[in-house]
Amino acid sequence: MSENEAKTPTSWPFREAERVAQRLARTGKTNALFETGYGPSGLPHIGTFMEVARTSWIRLAFTTLTGLNSKLLAFSDDMDALRKVPGNVPQQDMLHRYIGQPLSRVPDPFGTHDSFGAHNNARLRAFLDSFGFDYEFASSTAYYTGGRFNDALRAVAAKHDIIRDIIRPTLGPERRATYSPILPLHPRTGVVMQVAIDAVDVDAGSVTWRDPDTGTMHETSIYDGAAKLQWKADWAMRWYALGVDYEMSGKDLIDSVRLSSAIVRAMDAEPPETFTYELFLDDKGQKISKSKGNGLSVEAWLNYAPAESLGQFMFASPQRAKRLFFDVIPRATDDYLANAEALCAGIGIAEDNPAWFIHGGVAPTSPESPVSFGMLLNLASVVNAETPDMLWGFIRAYRPTATPETSPFLARLVGYAVLYYQDFVKPTKQYRAASAIERAALEDLAAGLAAIPADADPEVLQTLLYDVGKRHPFASLREWFSCLYQVLLGQTDGPRFGGFIALYGVAPTISLIEQALSREQAAAD
Repeated sequence: MSENEAKTPTSWPFREAERVAQRLARTGKTNALFETGYGPSGLPHIGTFMEVARTSWIRLAFTTLTGLNSKLLAFSDDMDALRKVPGNVPQQDMLHRYIGQPLSRVPDPFGTHDSFGAHNNARLRAFLDSFGFDYEFASSTAYYTGGRFNDALRAVAAKHDIIRDIIRPTLGPERRATYSPILPLHPRTGVVMQVAIDAVDVDAGSVTWRDPDTGTMHETSIYDGAAKLQWKADWAMRWYALGVDYEMSGKDLIDSVRLSSAIVRAMDAEPPETFTYELFLDDKGQKISKSKGNGLSVEAWLNYAPAESLGQFMFASPQRAKRLFFDVIPRATDDYLANAEALCAGIGIAEDNPAWFIHGGVAPTSPESPVSFGMLLNLASVVNAETPDMLWGFIRAYRPTATPETSPFLARLVGYAVLYYQDFVKPTKQYRAASAIERAALEDLAAGLAAIPADADPEVLQTLLYDVGKRHPFASLREWFSCLYQVLLGQTDGPRFGGFIALYGVAPTISLIEQALSREQAAAD
């Protein structure tokens, strides 16, 4: 293998970017169009962040790989009908009167925008802008009513029966009988009509249908927003009309991707490269659903950790189902810190490092934090921290040059650690008594700490911990380290204990051991 081949990035965004590059080589295009979709019947959520972030990382890899330009289109299907009223918005009764109408025609229950769709579109754009994403926003309503889809709609009309027959086998008997990819808007009520189409006039660009309530026949134009497409056909038409090169979607849409791709091929075009990601699970292992509200929101995550940690979580293993709950935050934060430090130090191939993508292809100029998030949580646990100031004295003793002013990222981590400790660690703290074997080992550790310098290196302290564990009849060293966390900190686990001793201090750790053992003795007496 040559040196260049050995340094070729193998991270999943580069593998996906290679597929897009091969597609452009086939088609002769000189720039790539990436797309993400958004349904504005609800507010942006953590899945919205995930799709845009992951697609942005593939764009970055594509540009790095090819030098070609690309664009990310964040497409809002605000022509979609309001199917049900979300439970978390005001004016429920008013919204119920607009069931079935395009979201861009439903009044805004918050009273801030022209429509409910426009309100949620604005929330989407503000949400994406807050993370600095590079994208172009697109409104389905604007594209339909502005005529940008007219040519593609004519192509759909010309293939109407073929497209209908692609979808029909996937439907139940009742819907199968009336299915059409073209959904006319009712000329009087504005409702998106899911009715049988009696005739399609390709030359006139119209469809004829019967009102199921009145029996009245209508001929409706398919152009300029007078009709829209059923969503699988709509997705395919969008790919066809815009020349989309790449779009990712969740495992729950595998069949929809297959059907929409078949529709594009029926229109004599090539569907985009697609990518299927696994879905997130809640703390009980159930699929996260925005309608159930059983997931973790972006806002909730960012209460307890920096946005970079959320990016780290989203980057790792996109095709593996992962639990998305509060207890994954510390690990994701420390994984990010480790990756950022490696990137800053030039360790490994930069383009295989998640931090390279999170920082837009630019390495941080210095390590983000000299102390891990897990270590800060341990420190907060020992001192029962209620404010960041309670941790800074220990941090300054460990790293004299570290202050909130000189280490702003560390300062943010300290604040997050105190909040996380108060909300998630403190309520579950439960100390246990040491066994006879553990008591002897802890006394041995206290004696060993008393014999080493106060400024001992974390690795020296970690070696001492290993040596003490090996001198006592533990079944495994894991049992010894579990003892340290459970007896001294009231927690089930944590980061390397040697690093914690270095941060907390040798003398305070000796006192911590003595307090734990005397607490047990007092309870026994």
